[in-house]
Amino acid sequence: MSRSLRHGGRAVVFVDGVRTPFGKAGPTGVYAETRADDLVVRVIRELLRRNPALPADRVDEVAIAATTQIGDQGLTIGRTAALLAGLPTTVPGYAIDRMCAGAMTAVTTTASGIAFGAYDVAIAGGVEHMGRHPMGEGADPNPRFFSEELVDGSALVMGSTAENLHDRFPHLTKERADAFALASQQKYAKAVANGQIGPELVPVATRSAEHGWGYATADEPPRPGTTLEGLAGLKTPFRPHGHVTAGNAAGLNDGATGCLLAAEEVARELGLTAGMRLVGYGFAGVEPEVMGVGPVPSTEKALARTGLSIGDMGLFELNEAFAVQVLAFLDHFGLADDDERVNPWGGAIAVGHPLASSGVRLMTQLSRQFAERPDVRYGLTAMCVGLGMGGTVIWENPNWEGFTE
Repeated sequence: MSRSLRHGGRAVVFVDGVRTPFGKAGPTGVYAETRADDLVVRVIRELLRRNPALPADRVDEVAIAATTQIGDQGLTIGRTAALLAGLPTTVPGYAIDRMCAGAMTAVTTTASGIAFGAYDVAIAGGVEHMGRHPMGEGADPNPRFFSEELVDGSALVMGSTAENLHDRFPHLTKERADAFALASQQKYAKAVANGQIGPELVPVATRSAEHGWGYATADEPPRPGTTLEGLAGLKTPFRPHGHVTAGNAAGLNDGATGCLLAAEEVARELGLTAGMRLVGYGFAGVEPEVMGVGPVPSTEKALARTGLSIGDMGLFELNEAFAVQVLAFLDHFGLADDDERVNPWGGAIAVGHPLASSGVRLMTQLSRQFAERPDVRYGLTAMCVGLGMGGTVIWENPNWEGFTE
């Protein structure tokens, strides 16, 4: 019996997920002169192309996340991207902001609507063009945050919050963080070579006033030549003699993701294949200055609400905003740094972390891993979130060999 019905509503399935190749933010990045909303449009169109059994007018909602909702990431991007992608004008859309967990929240919000019966089918995803819109662009934090000491002064600098996590857990050394970062690069390279990463990528036409048109077909951030010696010698920009470097953290990136969600009965009716079933989810808050520990309480909440344990999880897709953040999660739950169930195809340290888009990258990879692993029943996607939060979503593998008719 599937646990995905514990919430009492309709079962919700993750049908398909795609993403653009991720680029490096900045003037030399592959998407430097490409609009953020055009990245989302490419993703939506590809979801429909790959799932021709789905009539476009059966899409009930489009939820797209962006952390910096300004410029070409503003103007209710879920609606504008839906129109630009050619969906019928009857299909509504909206924008979501939960910083790094934006796309994750787009999924949980629309999935909840499906479970409740408000929707049958939804598209959820996220975009971040950090080259055009640096994190926090145009923000005006209330001075009370600091004048009344509501948060520590380091809370708005994500790298500083990672250094704070090293302070709180001194056994999470820089050496452990560097070793984890190297493994991420190596696992990603192996997954690409094996063809495990690549089929979900949507090639994107790019433009440059100087070089003309281009075609993005592969992720730009990975550093295949990474070594422990090289990582050890990198600068620690957030603190003199610190622990956090450009090598053991995700970079600044551009990219978009999207996925197709449906009620299981509707997916069956339309002939859509279910990649995963939603079991449950949880979001939690922590002190903003140690935001990286957020996935710990969010995972505890999700496990408690689904009646599952960490031992039931056969696969973990954890967002590698910083190596220390993942290590804190692993230590808390008694998992080894090199546990084979954790990020088996590498993570954000290698592939990049375009903030609000990353949650659906985790889900897409987990879904593809489920297809390879009928021995695994449950998997988990989790991430830390700026301003002191964590998010966790638990999924069930419909290919699990233990299911009986």
